[in-house]
Amino acid sequence: MNTSTSLSAPGGNRNSVGAYFAKHVREYGLLIALVAILIMFQVLTDGTLMRPVNITNLLLQNSYIVIMALGMLMVIVSGHIDLSVGSVMGFVGALAAVLIVQQDWPVWTAVPACLLAGMAIGAVQGYFIAFWKIPAFIVTLAGMLIFRGLSLWLLQGQSVGPFPRDFQLLSTGFVPDLFGAGKPNVTALIVGIVGVALLMYSSCRAWSRNRRYGIDAEPLGFFVGRLAIISVAILFFTWKLAGFRGLPNVLLSMGILTAIYVFITEKTTLGRRIYALGGNEKAARISGIKTERLTFLTFVNMGFLAALAGLIFAARLNTATPKAGFGLELDVIAAVFIGGASASGGTGKIIGAVVGAFIMGVMNNGMSILGIGIDYQQVIKGCALLAAVFFDVYNRRRQS
Repeated sequence: MNTSTSLSAPGGNRNSVGAYFAKHVREYGLLIALVAILIMFQVLTDGTLMRPVNITNLLLQNSYIVIMALGMLMVIVSGHIDLSVGSVMGFVGALAAVLIVQQDWPVWTAVPACLLAGMAIGAVQGYFIAFWKIPAFIVTLAGMLIFRGLSLWLLQGQSVGPFPRDFQLLSTGFVPDLFGAGKPNVTALIVGIVGVALLMYSSCRAWSRNRRYGIDAEPLGFFVGRLAIISVAILFFTWKLAGFRGLPNVLLSMGILTAIYVFITEKTTLGRRIYALGGNEKAARISGIKTERLTFLTFVNMGFLAALAGLIFAARLNTATPKAGFGLELDVIAAVFIGGASASGGTGKIIGAVVGAFIMGVMNNGMSILGIGIDYQQVIKGCALLAAVFFDVYNRRRQS
């Protein structure tokens, strides 16, 4: 009996499906975990979690975590880590407050200046890591201390604010309803429907292409089930948001950035080279990849996203505080590892990092609604991170 016949037989098909699930158990487990956590906290909070106002707050509270997780994934995939992102975020927020509130800079000039400052910080750290081969852990640990101190110096130990209304729109603004229907917000509903249509089209096209060329094609049942869950979730949440104030500006920012980074990591040569760098730096260098420049660029990118997160965070609070961003680097790193990135580099996906960030966000939000103390919250998040890394190590050993 030839190979194709054995695969088409019932037993062979079951084996192939089982093998595919075993190979991708982390991806499906992540989606199942997010759905289970949402349902659990929805029940425990007597429906509070899924109220439109709370969903909006959940998006606003986790927008900067998601944005920084996009950059952190690329850093971790390349085989490094960045411990300074929380401090850089706080420093850029403080810089924005000094420029806009104290120095009366217009928003349209202060925002690009702050983003350039974040990129410069990433460039300096990336220079020492890439070209001087100083471990990223040491360089970014130093950066964490330096920029925490600079934030205190800039703000002189005090909170600075409030910001003008046009700056606050970075975080607290909403997309206006172009149809003026009020509630539900028709624009939000249309965006959700169009988003689902685009998702279905691109997913079906990719699945067909993989099936045609035999590139690790997802079994039909898994594909339909996963696509159905994601589509229903998008429509459900957009319906909820449409019943409140519509789509927050930060949701569009997160969506656009996520799409851009998915494209970069999965469809471009640059993305493939980053994964090659993290998988085996020596082999990547021998193959002609300029590993130093690539490492440098990943940290410049991380600095840019940390700066953007800092601006959104400051806009949401409407003030810059000396303690802004304190400890957030741990949430960002935890989100990336929970989302499936490997501690040894070379493995991880943008969507996984985003889902990991929302898992952390839902846990934080749900535990806060239930009145669970911050001490227990930290313990639970630490256990979740340890479990995610253990699961990654276990899978690697089983497959080797």
